[in-house]
Amino acid sequence: MSQDPYELLGVGRDADADTIKKAYRKLARQLHPDVNPDPESQERFKQVTAAYEVLSDPQKRAAYDRGGDPFGGGFGGQGAGFSFTDIMDAFFGGQGGGQGAGRGPRSRVRRGQDALIRIEVELAEAAFGVSRELKVDTAVRCTTCGGEGAAPGSHAVPCDTCHGQGEVAHVQRSFLGEIRTLRPCAACRGFGTVIPDPCRECAGDGRVRSRRTLTVKIPAGVDNGTRVQLSEQGEVGPGGGPAGDLYVEIHVAPHEVFERHGNDLHCTVSVPMTAAALGTTIELPTLEADLPESEDVERSFDLQVPTGTQSGHQVLLRGRGVPGLRGGRGDLAVTIAVETPTRLDPRQEELLRELAAIRGEEQPTGDVRPAHKSMFGRLRDAFTAH
Repeated sequence: MSQDPYELLGVGRDADADTIKKAYRKLARQLHPDVNPDPESQERFKQVTAAYEVLSDPQKRAAYDRGGDPFGGGFGGQGAGFSFTDIMDAFFGGQGGGQGAGRGPRSRVRRGQDALIRIEVELAEAAFGVSRELKVDTAVRCTTCGGEGAAPGSHAVPCDTCHGQGEVAHVQRSFLGEIRTLRPCAACRGFGTVIPDPCRECAGDGRVRSRRTLTVKIPAGVDNGTRVQLSEQGEVGPGGGPAGDLYVEIHVAPHEVFERHGNDLHCTVSVPMTAAALGTTIELPTLEADLPESEDVERSFDLQVPTGTQSGHQVLLRGRGVPGLRGGRGDLAVTIAVETPTRLDPRQEELLRELAAIRGEEQPTGDVRPAHKSMFGRLRDAFTAH
């Protein structure tokens, strides 16, 4: 069988690196010992692998084209080394390869990390939206070196250890011969270049810490834990890479009147016993009243307390709650708490006793009712009834 690596792989002498790699992968799938265990296929597999070892290395290929013998012992012998990465690529379709056709150096420029900042807003601000100025301390692109990491007037240079490849080969012996694996170059950390004169401002990182002011627009209807995303306002990446995103997490401060449940508001209004019995009108503030810069808004409204209102009675006012993020608006639930006087002067006591006499309530027997059962109690009674 021919010992010409071009003939072994079935490619022309002007074949590029991709054509050579595809030809090797095709043959390796056919000839690998796990697929064809016969001795002839194993021997040919070694020859094909050795041929690819030569043609995938620009220096060895050039030496062969000039008439040299890179291995000094022919192809397929035990002195022939081959890349374990290439064999795995042949079966799993990876992009790895031998020296000169490997993964290559990794870029110094990478995307920055996302950042998170938490702010507190008032309930009205969360309900109707607000714009806030934030002072953010993040990494920004170094203006001295423009993110390159090298001192002004200098640049990164190819690594002498890996010759700009970003990885070096490590050879081990096995029953298949010499297995060569590729590892990131320790001298340049896999970048393929080194910075001989780093920028003094950023120490070669291409970014520095800086405090800047941003304006964030908080939409109407946000709640505790809502996050507002500001694209590309986070940390600038190493090497002056693109910035990550900034997330603003909302915390809503407690309100002195209203309590929020989803998009609904709840509050409690206390009225005297006489007002509950006779009925009355109570002026209630609106949530919009907490917006000092808004002039044309309703700041209060009249709540009608019907005659004979009992303590705990709830009045539901539609559309007076919190606007939703996707439209609509919640409700306002007002609970009436009837206050019973605890201190009476003689005249007040006399009048109440007179009222009790008129209503026949001097010695009330009381209306004894079962206590409210829990959900589990009601379920138990339902099953018992059946």
